[in-house]
Amino acid sequence: MANSAQARKRARQADKQRQHNTSLRSELRTAVKKVIKAIEAGDKAAAQAVFQASTSVVDSIADKKIIHKNKAARHKSRLSAAIKAMA
Repeated sequence: MANSAQARKRARQADKQRQHNTSLRSELRTAVKKVIKAIEAGDKAAAQAVFQASTSVVDSIADKKIIHKNKAARHKSRLSAAIKAMA
């Protein structure tokens, strides 16, 4: 338990930041799931449109260092490859 005023404030700030990061991480997962759902639906044009929107979400979350930039690149690469592989 935090004993000093400074430690109590840092604990409050850390909790607030953790909640914010959690919501951003959830937003990332939702964006990826939307693309996967569009791919499974079979409409390449719709999947491409959803992919473009989710790419900006993934990049912004990587810029904020919620996830590593290489993880963001890996997500985008795999989703793009899946869209290209569609008939």
